[in-house]
Amino acid sequence: MGAARFLRGLIRTVEPSAITVIVNTADDDRFFGLAVSPDLDTITYTLAGLAGPRGWGLRHDTFTCLSALERFYDAGWFHLGDRDLATHLYRTDQLARGATLSIVTSEISRSFGVTARILPMSDDPVRTVLHTNEGVLSFQRYLVGRRARPQVRRVSYRGAARARPGPGVLAAIAAADAVIVAPSNPFLSIGPILAVPGIRRALAAHPGPVAAISPLVARRAVSGPLTRLLRRFGLPVSSLGIAARYRPFLDTLVIDRRDRADVPALAAVGVRAVVSDTILTSPARAERLARDLLRSLGLG
Repeated sequence: MGAARFLRGLIRTVEPSAITVIVNTADDDRFFGLAVSPDLDTITYTLAGLAGPRGWGLRHDTFTCLSALERFYDAGWFHLGDRDLATHLYRTDQLARGATLSIVTSEISRSFGVTARILPMSDDPVRTVLHTNEGVLSFQRYLVGRRARPQVRRVSYRGAARARPGPGVLAAIAAADAVIVAPSNPFLSIGPILAVPGIRRALAAHPGPVAAISPLVARRAVSGPLTRLLRRFGLPVSSLGIAARYRPFLDTLVIDRRDRADVPALAAVGVRAVVSDTILTSPARAERLARDLLRSLGLG
């Protein structure tokens, strides 16, 4: 959701066709027999100006089909709207016909009039798995079904070691004027991308700036279980903890004004801090953040 909110501002600052978005696919799952790619769809709907107010699904969607499906399935906790189901039906059909996820994603984004390039991190299956006090849970079961309540003991990215970067991913990183890591959870949203062999190395070799936006504000997560995960894995609940997850490729970190006290400590570990307002409650605020960041990178 943090990535989508930031993109609402970035596309008001940069020509959308100049933007490439590399998207986590380790949250993908099957519901009602359909191939669902939540992050890919959220980015697509956001860039098309059609995202729902809760950060997922389509605006003004209805849930008549979901209500009927609950008669046969126990997955009604994962809300798929009627028009959203059309996207999953198309994806499932095309994948069954032999198309790759990258090709299907391109077709879906084009059908929604999106001119930015959306790239799955990999066409190979990678799945985020949470090892918790309630057992091993899929990402969606943990975050949506159980509302991130179980205590996480370990996070693994099943299939990542064998996965290959999606077509165009490494080339996009190499050719970018700047790489921006969105204000997303570094364990659950960015971690799977970095676990695909070759991507972290490509970021470290990037000749231009590599920046990230901290998902913490006043040392608290804007949403989700990030603070608990930082503590669980022995990292400070601060900008320093975020920076540590992105070593050695990170050179710039955008932090909220309420965390400006972290600037000297970040400088001490070789990370330049950009202080801005990172609460992205509206496209206008996201645009101001995008302009602040691009200006700091010499691209504004």
